[in-house]
Parts: sequence; C-alpha cells; structure tokens
Amino acid sequence: MINITIPTPDITITKQVNPELSHIYGFTDFHLIPRDKAGIFMFYNAQEELLFVGKARKLRPRIKKHFEDNVSPIKAYRNEVAIIEVCIVEDAVDREIYETYIINSQKAKYNVEKVYYK
Repeated sequence: MINITIPTPDITITKQVNPELSHIYGFTDFHLIPRDKAGIFMFYNAQEELLFVGKARKLRPRIKKHFEDNVSPIKAYRNEVAIIEVCIVEDAVDREIYETYIINSQKAKYNVEKVYYK
C-alpha cells in the first residue's frame, strides 16, 4: 500500500468581512501567494469544509482566475470560499498525485474531475 501524507500548507489566507483595501471576493492577502511558484491549493468554507482542490505551475494567477473566470468549476460558489490554503510543490508528478489524493480522501465538494469515491 502506498502511504501519502498531505503536505502542510505553506500559506493560508482568510477572507476579510469588510476589507478596506483592494480585494478579490474579500481576500486582501493574495500578495502572500507566490506568483512564480508551483503547487496545490485548497478552498474551504467558513466551517472548514473542503470545497475545491487544484494545482498550478504559477499559483497566484491560477487562484485569481478561479475568482474571475466564467468557466471555473466554483464560479457559482465563489462567495462560499472563506479560506485558501497553498502548498508549494514544484514537481509536476507530485502535484498531480497530491491533487487526486486530496480530492478523494477529503471528498472535495466541487471537484468534478478525478473523483473516484462516488
């Protein structure tokens, strides 16, 4: 049996209630997410229920795209996202494994691809 350990998040940003600074859906700390690093990201609601897991070669632009794009799987649920966790994972194969493992072991609510637990 293969034993996979989910990496500890390197960055966690939380939605602000009434942000005074520039924000995207209440998140003012996007600058903490590296622009040029690869990794996986997880969106949680206020009850810390996993909503969506994704991977990216460039984290910040990919995460922002989920909040701006019309084809994002979470486009109808953007307001639910309260916490974003990011794990830096440079290796593409590792990112793929972690994403698939987290989607299925944590039962991400809005992931539609790579789901094997139904």
